[in-house]
Amino acid sequence: MMRRRAGWLLVALLLGGLVMAQRWGGPRGGFRGGFRGWSGTVPRTAREVPSRSTGTPTWTNAPAFQKDVFTFARICYDRGGYRGAGWATDLPDSDLNLSFRLQQMTSMKVDPDGRVLRLTDPDLADFPFVYIVEPGGLELSEPEVEALRNYLLNGGFLMLDDFWGEAEWMNCEAVLRQVFPTRNFVELPLDHPIYSCVFQIKAKGQVPNVGLGVESQWNGGVTWERPDAREVHHRAIFDDQGRLMVLATHNTDNGDGWEREGESDYYFHNFAEKIAYPLGINVLFYVMTH
Repeated sequence: MMRRRAGWLLVALLLGGLVMAQRWGGPRGGFRGGFRGWSGTVPRTAREVPSRSTGTPTWTNAPAFQKDVFTFARICYDRGGYRGAGWATDLPDSDLNLSFRLQQMTSMKVDPDGRVLRLTDPDLADFPFVYIVEPGGLELSEPEVEALRNYLLNGGFLMLDDFWGEAEWMNCEAVLRQVFPTRNFVELPLDHPIYSCVFQIKAKGQVPNVGLGVESQWNGGVTWERPDAREVHHRAIFDDQGRLMVLATHNTDNGDGWEREGESDYYFHNFAEKIAYPLGINVLFYVMTH
């Protein structure tokens, strides 16, 4: 059992749709081009990293909830293959924006800082949800493979996001095959309760990066990053009891939907509001109640 599943699991459902995109008003950071080739000290929390978009929301929780909260935990990995330091893509805005929306629209109390950690961190078991971005270039060491296997078999959940095309899928699948040699990914059907636990999700929508999303108004609706990435897949790995352990959202970039919500009204309403946030909130709600 994970060490941080607490009494707040009985979450109130949402009152309605998402509110309008907000410009948080914080300063833009100096990482506009991303974290390719990151060589600095890995931050402990997302809050330590300057915004790369329109600023990040801030909030506080009552002292009684400081330890009894959901924390969005992002995994840092050293070996990123041909994608460089892809682990930090969309950090910190995606993590903090989604965390804020989760607290804003449910009764879940959410950590306002988030967390960045490695798979071999002794605190890993404190976090029932972890997020890995750009697994199309992911490589794991043997200690990381073993740590991830133990984490998932003991109640943890992993979301993999923002990777495109068959080559990147093959890499992600190969890495998870190291973790679970006898378990296969399966396509998650739309009648799975994860698609109806909060929002009713009727299609696996594609979230492009913000530039391509804005361009899709004029380019005939193209939202895929490459020709072999037109179809969105949500693939899952289950444990022996049928518990969802891993969800890979392939040929879509939910992280950009969370990160870039304040940069374009068109992008917000068509991709963040309609696709990225409903899926993200459903996944977190489902994971923390199952």
